[in-house]
Amino acid sequence: MPKHLLFVDDDTMVLAGLRRGLHEMRQEWEMTFAPGGQAALEAMERSSFDAIITDMRMPSMDGAQLLERVKDRYPEVVRIVLSGQSEKEAVLRSITPAHQYLAKPCDIRELKLRLSQAFQTRDLVRNPSIAASIARLHSIPSLPAIYGELTAALRSETTSLAQIEQIIAKDVGMATKILQLANSAFIGAHGRVSSLQQAVSLIGVETVRTLTLSIHVFSRFQGNSALASHLSQLWDHSVCVASLGQRIAESETGSRTMAEECFAAGLLHDVGKVVLLAEKPKEYSEVEKLRETDSRSIEALETEVLGCSHAQLGAYLMSVWGLPTSLVDAVAYHHRPSEAIEKQFSTLTAVHCADAVARAGGGPLSAVQIHMDREYLDGLHLSERPGVWQGFLEEFLAAKAAECAVR
Repeated sequence: MPKHLLFVDDDTMVLAGLRRGLHEMRQEWEMTFAPGGQAALEAMERSSFDAIITDMRMPSMDGAQLLERVKDRYPEVVRIVLSGQSEKEAVLRSITPAHQYLAKPCDIRELKLRLSQAFQTRDLVRNPSIAASIARLHSIPSLPAIYGELTAALRSETTSLAQIEQIIAKDVGMATKILQLANSAFIGAHGRVSSLQQAVSLIGVETVRTLTLSIHVFSRFQGNSALASHLSQLWDHSVCVASLGQRIAESETGSRTMAEECFAAGLLHDVGKVVLLAEKPKEYSEVEKLRETDSRSIEALETEVLGCSHAQLGAYLMSVWGLPTSLVDAVAYHHRPSEAIEKQFSTLTAVHCADAVARAGGGPLSAVQIHMDREYLDGLHLSERPGVWQGFLEEFLAAKAAECAVR
């Protein structure tokens, strides 16, 4: 079924140019063109849309104001700013209501890729209520202690970029938001950013300070206290998978670039669980209760209760926020890599293996292999490597114990 897209711009010449440029997409997209914010809202009252792509600078109602109203009334709609707007204040106002911020002139191929990825992963989330909750999110809650650490560091004029990166690298929510912003035109970046280190470097200390202390793009977890222990355990596991994924990539490829990407992907791989803890605590508790007596996989139990898995939820959020395909795939398929299109060693491979090793928690090698996709590893000639990777876990745990002892 064709997706229905709404393009909004007060300049009729721009709309005419978009209509011509997107002519080849008419078989896949049903497109409506609105000459302003009010006309766009009227169009949305008459028809349902999958995405809205709007200019920023418009009279009466600018792009940020329009998307705020769309977010409240139609949270399931993918919201994109497509603008040549460069005024910092206006750009910052668009960060909360917009999922993505793309620059003019529009690269049709890039727009198609981002929208197609968002629609494909959204179709996996068959619970409309949860899909809407995800699309409405503008941040993923952080652990209170890490949130406090970052805000304290940013209030100091002597805090370095390296210190900021070290803090963000410990937090799933902050890392995801920083990567979202780095993959938008809001900072003037070109190309896709999949390394957390690169993302923080591109954004810079001053902008991170503004985003945190003034715009409040990060948030502190204030949910059900009974679930707080789950959140802390989840953070520990995510940091472990990030570190192991980085080591596995280094040992198998020797590529520093891939290793940095694997760290980011490992940190984000369970982001769907974080969203569930924050947005759907009752449903998450039902899944946890089922796990006490049901031996089926976590994905099977989540699908029964929620209509989708945490991997699918996380992948949808990552794609809506415009993160690179390599990160989206690592989140989507980290339990079942054989279902991915990629059939060579990739970021997904490292994250899948790191997750299995981390879940075994230093247990026997057989426990590690239970959680691995053996057919997938056989196809990549990696069947003999789990023992080496388990050694990386032992090193990680020893380093962590030593660090705790010093404290």
